[in-house]
Amino acid sequence: MANGGLVRVLIHTDVTKYLNFKAVDGSFVYNKGKIYKVPATDVEALKSPLMGLFEKRRARKFFIYVQDYEENDPKSHEGMDLNKVTARDLISKYGLEDDTIDFIGHSLALHSDDSYLDEPAMEFVKRMKLYAESLARFQGGSPYIYPMYGLGELPQAFARLSAVYGGTYMLNKPECKVEFDENGKAFGVTSEGETAKCKKVVCDPSYLPDKVQKVGKVARAICIMSHSIPDTNDSHSVQVILPQKQLGRKSDMYLFCCSYSHNVAPKGKYIAFVTTEAETDQPEVELKRGVDLLGPVDEIFYETYDRFEPKNDHEVDHCFISTSYDATTHFESTVKNVIAMYSKITGEELDLTVDLSAASAATGE
Repeated sequence: MANGGLVRVLIHTDVTKYLNFKAVDGSFVYNKGKIYKVPATDVEALKSPLMGLFEKRRARKFFIYVQDYEENDPKSHEGMDLNKVTARDLISKYGLEDDTIDFIGHSLALHSDDSYLDEPAMEFVKRMKLYAESLARFQGGSPYIYPMYGLGELPQAFARLSAVYGGTYMLNKPECKVEFDENGKAFGVTSEGETAKCKKVVCDPSYLPDKVQKVGKVARAICIMSHSIPDTNDSHSVQVILPQKQLGRKSDMYLFCCSYSHNVAPKGKYIAFVTTEAETDQPEVELKRGVDLLGPVDEIFYETYDRFEPKNDHEVDHCFISTSYDATTHFESTVKNVIAMYSKITGEELDLTVDLSAASAATGE
């Protein structure tokens, strides 16, 4: 998301010096077997084929309410306290149909299931505003930006920044073992007979399997194609969200496609990822609805991986473990986890009010 948590972190840390972003061409949603551009403003709502004439008017009124909503301006609240009113109650005030609620909740507010409907509406409205603000940042057709040369640039940029501050990166170190003292506190990491001493260990779940618990698994398909996804106006990069209800599933499916225009594939080639929280052991079957949207595929790879989250007490063992990546493609949940870890490790809150224009200079637009 152009105005989202990850971009704010990149600007805050100055990593943007080492990265070039490019806007993603399109943002789409799956509805009744087809894909449609996601309408994000009152103007787009009136044009969208996703809704009939009367529904468009209702949706437009709702979009205007969200656009005008300011937490500090009671006049914009229309008599509702969004910290108390649920998202379901707010939406019902505008009389929106189920299909409309589906695309607003899942492809604008980016909720991955429907539990948000019974929670206070504040978060839901803030997420919708984030989408609209991100969309307005670049004159592209989506609120998303993606690094040139792909996501591998993110750790590389942090490695460079880390070096500036005296950090040392050692790549491909085999069999890293965390060492604990008699009180169960981490004091170092051993690999190839050498131990690096430390006060704190930060790692992903694979390094400390006995300190994490399995909380789910993700099914993923990686597809190589020689064309853009049909019905996306020949977009070279695109995000499609398939809401759970449209698929008869418990959570959403995500489809992200990028190509040679982001320098992640040779000329004329496109790469698509289809991911979802796995409900069975058959990724080919589970991901079929998403893969079917792609048209002819040159090659396809399937995998499932387990999702873990930490169950340790970092006060005792000084180990700070991230949660595994979920099925989402937009990094909002990942960044929340990173920021929470930062607070645990440092004991400080991270202030992410940054000058967002610093990223637009680096978008390569």
